Amino acid sequence: MPSPTNDWTLRPGRAEDVEVVAELRAEVMRPDLERLGRYDEHRVRRRVREGFSTAYTSVIEVDGAFAGSVTLRPHEDAEGLCLEHFYLAPALQGRGLGGAVLRTLLERADAQSAPVRLQVLQGSAARRLYERAGFTVESEDPVDVWMVREPAPQAG
Repeated sequence: MPSPTNDWTLRPGRAEDVEVVAELRAEVMRPDLERLGRYDEHRVRRRVREGFSTAYTSVIEVDGAFAGSVTLRPHEDAEGLCLEHFYLAPALQGRGLGGAVLRTLLERADAQSAPVRLQVLQGSAARRLYERAGFTVESEDPVDVWMVREPAPQAG
């Protein structure tokens, strides 16, 4: 089977995408949230609904079909950008798609010389993806890990 990294695209998010993204978040976050004793079927969807921004959210498509979402927006409390709502359909996880999407987003951030921050749940498999991409831990608590990746130097 060909790698999905060859035939994926990012398109701007649209208002009508919010519910499919909220459902995907509920599906992919459920195992980690349950493990941490934090799963709430309404709150898991509400976070996407309340924070969805067509200005900063992209929909990931594979062969023209919805495959996930990602938001990269200006950080509210610190310099740089905030990566959030990065979800892939379970059938596409572990096949290189997340890494390819992340590399594309980090290239954009590097072009702006912007650090990128994110929050990931303790014990989440996604943390390994972020560490491979150069993110390091800024702080953590029993539920969340806050990570940052400084911009790569630009070739001059």
